[in-house]
Amino acid sequence: MLREYNVTNIYQGRLETGDDLLAELTKLVKEKGIEAGKVSAIGAVKQATLSYYDQEKQQYNEKEFNQPLEIISFLGNISLKDGEPIIHAHISLGDEEGELYGGHLASETIVFACEFIIEEYEGKPFKRGYHETTGLPLWQK
Repeated sequence: MLREYNVTNIYQGRLETGDDLLAELTKLVKEKGIEAGKVSAIGAVKQATLSYYDQEKQQYNEKEFNQPLEIISFLGNISLKDGEPIIHAHISLGDEEGELYGGHLASETIVFACEFIIEEYEGKPFKRGYHETTGLPLWQK
């Protein structure tokens, strides 16, 4: 399954200290009406919630980190789920000892400082739907 897109807009910005990282970026995407695109970011968080998908049980398990962490890598895509734009993002975070933690970005990841880039794509957006083999809401044809 493959689709071709053109980049129509690129947005750069900064989130405020105390913002919920995923919620605030999702709010911006919805305000701009972006249905297909890419999101990336750098910065740091005051605390984080990450999830990991248990393939055998087909369920997400969350883990909370109540400590300051650097955003080492943050990459996500924008598509539609139930007719609404959503961000599906993975994030890697590092602590002061250089230990890394990563997973699916979840709500309650609170920004200390964050600069982001959102690329808006022109073309038919992917829609997420239930994928029987994995139990995940994956892109559909």
